[in-house]
Amino acid sequence: MPVYVVLFNARTENEGIHSLQMEGRNLVLMFEVEDDAIRFGGLLEAQDFPPATVEAFETEEIEEFCESAGYEAVSVPEGTLLMPPEKMVEETTWNLDAPPEESAQGSVYDSSSDEMDRIRQQLEKLL
Repeated sequence: MPVYVVLFNARTENEGIHSLQMEGRNLVLMFEVEDDAIRFGGLLEAQDFPPATVEAFETEEIEEFCESAGYEAVSVPEGTLLMPPEKMVEETTWNLDAPPEESAQGSVYDSSSDEMDRIRQQLEKLL
């Protein structure tokens, strides 16, 4: 069964996958339903992220990527209204304009304590 992830600069050599950073952990969200991923991508764009693309992958493929890159894959069940954190990190590990050899795979958030608690509660419900 496919899962859906949010990508930036999809299908290019400078592709980046969206991730959240929580308590030193990098999380990649795997949405069970494409519409939920599209909604989340739209919320990211509303926070001045570059245009997001939602792509379908096999669960195992994303889990293998996460394991090799030091990320954790988190499944987002159908109908979950997951809100992005309000604050982005100052520097992401992915740069829209960087040449592919200088670009990493992720784009992350860093959250205040209150915001972190809210997101943690949402993610704990997913686990």
